[in-house]
Amino acid sequence: MANDLDEDGYNDSNRAFLQAFMARSTMTFEEAKPVLAAIFSAREGREVLPEDITPADFSSYITAANTAISPFDLEIRSMIDQKPKANRDGTGHAAPDRVYALVNTTSDPLTQLATTYTPDEIAFVKRVLDAMFETYNTRRCEAMVVTGIQAMQLARASGDANRRESNGAATQASQGGAAQSLSMSQAETMMNRLVEEGWFEKSSKGFYSLSPRGLMELRGWLVETYNDEDEDGHRANRIKFCAACKDILTVGQRCANRDCPGRLHDTCMRNFFRMQQAEQCPVCKAPWPGDKFVGERAITSSERYMQGKRRSHNRLCDSGAGSSSRNVDGADDSEDEVEDAVG
Repeated sequence: MANDLDEDGYNDSNRAFLQAFMARSTMTFEEAKPVLAAIFSAREGREVLPEDITPADFSSYITAANTAISPFDLEIRSMIDQKPKANRDGTGHAAPDRVYALVNTTSDPLTQLATTYTPDEIAFVKRVLDAMFETYNTRRCEAMVVTGIQAMQLARASGDANRRESNGAATQASQGGAAQSLSMSQAETMMNRLVEEGWFEKSSKGFYSLSPRGLMELRGWLVETYNDEDEDGHRANRIKFCAACKDILTVGQRCANRDCPGRLHDTCMRNFFRMQQAEQCPVCKAPWPGDKFVGERAITSSERYMQGKRRSHNRLCDSGAGSSSRNVDGADDSEDEVEDAVG
């Protein structure tokens, strides 16, 4: 169906679609089909069914929306969902959804939250992100998730909570002095709100992670903030990228060699290996293990976790110098490390 445009290249159907999009944190093609069907039905004076909507229809409306909002430093971006719904439900593999989100293209993402959240709440979000991408994202365990209990423990602002300035976000949080602690109930409410607004996701096992919207909005800031040099001048590349699609990766699999940057999304891995004669790391060409995970499964795939001993994974995901310096390649599944994973 053609998207008939006014002389200025935009019409009421485009405005209706953009309003519907802005009312949601994210949108997939399947979610857009009934929206566009309702818009087309009103525009054409006849019933248009969701199954009549084509990818070309959706693409044309995304393009028109991006043209209209670009002067306001906004853009609708997309990425493949790292956790397809079928995988989340445990029902097998499914074609991955491409998720679209409205993101700000210029200002610091944490500063953007100031229109909605207080400086102390923003500082709390920063502590949660530090936990995801520093404390629980090491050579030994690339989890990049936090549990509800761990998030509650971050309600209290420590003395070094704002040690890293983030283009004004931490500065704003400290304009009235050091960031103040939240109460446990306030922190819990905040985490629920971040899930409801599409910044975080909460898994069935109770782990919080950044959502597709959060990853798209924060991508540049995450790389700038967490892929930095340590005190010894070594670069810590805590933000990983898929070797196949080149997009950010917080859920997937990794090479058995901890120092190799080879990482693959699950969906990319299936497509990538389908075209290869052998399942090898796309970077170092070592045999691909298939059981070295990035994300929540780095914790939940451990034998002790599956046996029900679901205690804290703090010690496995510690951020101490010992875990980042000692060579433990080939020892991922040793008994002591699995014990650490579940406390």
